[in-house]
Amino acid sequence: MANLAYHQTPQARFARFVIYAVLVLVAIFYLAPLFVMISTSLKTLDEIRGGNLMSLPGSLNFDAWKTAWDSACTGVECGGMKGYFGNSLKMMIPSVLISTLVGAFNGYILSMWRFKGSDAFFMALLIGTFLPFQVVILPMAQVLGMLGIESGTTRLIMVHVIYGLQFTTLFFRNYYVTVPNELVKAARIDGAGFFRIFFSILLPISIPTIMVCLIWQTTQIWNDFLFGVVFSSGDGQPITVALNNLVNTSTGVKQYNVDMAAAIIAALPTLVVYAIGGKYFVRGLTAGAVKG
Repeated sequence: MANLAYHQTPQARFARFVIYAVLVLVAIFYLAPLFVMISTSLKTLDEIRGGNLMSLPGSLNFDAWKTAWDSACTGVECGGMKGYFGNSLKMMIPSVLISTLVGAFNGYILSMWRFKGSDAFFMALLIGTFLPFQVVILPMAQVLGMLGIESGTTRLIMVHVIYGLQFTTLFFRNYYVTVPNELVKAARIDGAGFFRIFFSILLPISIPTIMVCLIWQTTQIWNDFLFGVVFSSGDGQPITVALNNLVNTSTGVKQYNVDMAAAIIAALPTLVVYAIGGKYFVRGLTAGAVKG
């Protein structure tokens, strides 16, 4: 096998070269905007006006990052992005954990403890994954009003948990149907009950799907703008709304370096999540693809 690898035909070497060349070009194409954002955020306004988008900064200047973090104007307030960054964290962490745990529980019931109408319920849940955000805004607002939930963070947590349950339930249900029924039957014979089977047997072997749900929900919730602008206001808004307000402000001199720094700050958590857990995301998606 090793000799075959070192004695490839000219056609095979050329095909390999073409594949790598295309991959490099695609990578450059997709990374170019990120390069522009980072380089612009490190430039002064004079450098931005006198240079071009692809030029490197003359020196590393982090003043725009400091301004974006603690003193940029996001509307009438000029407190930077730090407060809104905290709002997104307070909203995202409980939303992700609750939706993942409840989704695992739902998937367990739909796959291991069938009840009358469970297939119809799952089909309705599956249809719900295709509903756009705009469709659920009005009924969600009515439900929140009936429940009397006033806090912006609490409202957003509830909205994201409800909207995310359909995805997490789908992920876990598809994974649990691949688990051999003999494993659950053996646990029942040994005296394990409903909750014991879930917490002691199924949940510990669900790490790949848990990682998928954590990454999926973290990205969806952190990047959400529509729910944030509809169900929150003032100092309780998430970072995506603050970024929109900062970029679209019409007062003073337009500071492109501050805008770029703020955009990177807003995107940084999801970039870190994918950099750390990207491989687990792919593994988790394929974990339930084959039964047996």
